Amino acid sequence: MATTDGSDHPYWRGMNHLALVTPDMDATVRFYHGVLGMRLVATVMAGPMRHYFFQIGPEETVAFFEWKGAPTYRKAAGVPVPGAVQLDHISFNMPDEDSLLRLRERLLAAGCEITEVVDHTIVRSVYFTDPNGISLEASWWATDATGRPADYEDKRFFGDPDPVPAVRELMADGQLAWLPQTTLVGDEENADPV
Repeated sequence: MATTDGSDHPYWRGMNHLALVTPDMDATVRFYHGVLGMRLVATVMAGPMRHYFFQIGPEETVAFFEWKGAPTYRKAAGVPVPGAVQLDHISFNMPDEDSLLRLRERLLAAGCEITEVVDHTIVRSVYFTDPNGISLEASWWATDATGRPADYEDKRFFGDPDPVPAVRELMADGQLAWLPQTTLVGDEENADPV
């Protein structure tokens, strides 16, 4: 059985890095560092590829591999598209609504399209894209779901009327009945994905 009482799971501290792909690192630096104001904190090589890191919080970064000639696509956040896609969008955390509004103004001043603030009840967000066509979101917790114990009866946070079996297990027993196993893809012994 997998428990959720905190006794045997890792302590997560946000996101270390989310690795994405760009065919144009220069445009990526200009957008993430220049437009969004995310400090460029590392530029390393992963074999023949550039691998750049942009700080989004203490010990948290979004990183890009530069794959020359990699295709890009435009996809709206939360909208299904045909084809193989694993990433829908990235949401960056903001400390408060004022910061969210200032970011929106910064993007508009740089000539970037951005939505009005969207009220998702517990989260308020704006949506925009980067030069690679990656859908981005900036959000702040109007009611922080992360700073409290899970209360599966609180419909503000657990509003799915027909939750998946795993959530039903957590609601009923406070633990999951089983955990999935995964396998690596490719040369597991010599892989160094950074």
